[in-house]
Amino acid sequence: MAKHRTIELIAPSGYPHDPNAVHVALKRLRAQGHHVENVSATQRRFQRFAGTDGERAAELNRLADPSRELPDIVLAVRGGYGAVRLLHGLDYRGLQRRLGDQPIAFCGHSDFTALQLALLSQANVKTFGGPMLAVDFGAESVSDFTMKHFWHALTSETFTISSTAPQSQTFDVTGTLWGGNLAVIASLVGSPYMPPVEGGILFVEDVNEQPFRIERLIYQLHLAGILERQQALVLGDFSGGKPFDYDNGYDLRAMVEQVRSVIGIPIVTGLQFGHIPDMVTLPVGAEARLVAGARGFKLTVSGHPVLD
Repeated sequence: MAKHRTIELIAPSGYPHDPNAVHVALKRLRAQGHHVENVSATQRRFQRFAGTDGERAAELNRLADPSRELPDIVLAVRGGYGAVRLLHGLDYRGLQRRLGDQPIAFCGHSDFTALQLALLSQANVKTFGGPMLAVDFGAESVSDFTMKHFWHALTSETFTISSTAPQSQTFDVTGTLWGGNLAVIASLVGSPYMPPVEGGILFVEDVNEQPFRIERLIYQLHLAGILERQQALVLGDFSGGKPFDYDNGYDLRAMVEQVRSVIGIPIVTGLQFGHIPDMVTLPVGAEARLVAGARGFKLTVSGHPVLD
């Protein structure tokens, strides 16, 4: 994080429900010497969204304007819902021409996954699954873990994420790293915005979903033939799903074993990614090698945009 960066905010989904978190995040970023642009995106309101569909799409499309100087980082304000409403109105050709070979980092997660997959499939623009302005940079106590991984991912040509979480399968695979929020990914099945990744490494996370609903979403990807075309499925965090008495012992562990028995590809568990305070940052569309075994796993990534 040695350099001071230009950070342009976008709000493609919901508006921030805690204005103080936005204030804290802006104060922190500016104190670190960063220049933050398009702060007005944090103040727009239309129904449950951060502005009308047209306003939110225009904020992305203007990045295709060759007369504008590009920021270093395009940072999502928050997730929620609404990004899918913008997908048909984006200037993918213009964004590909303007951003295709530029060291620019789009970053966010949750509902932002819809934009990430659309940009990858329609414009071959690689992005980052990582922290967002309000929730992460504006947290009451900023996670040193999250910030360290964020800046390291954005400034390193190659980096490795390691975990000591024991894995029940041993394997070594390579492929395109892609993924994000599971519910959002499943919602794009059958649409032109689902990247046609072959031999990839798919990572997923979600929040406030019970194990049976997570299983149903994974089955949707399985039955659609998407999982069989991947090298591995990497499970991130699935916090917030309250157990039911009716589950009768059916929990996340049981769900994973059931899915493992049918999808035909290796599954890794314990990836520190999702709606959690301490999270890694992952490039969507980069090349990766995943090595897993009884002592944990290592995910080595390269071929993503790198800030100067």
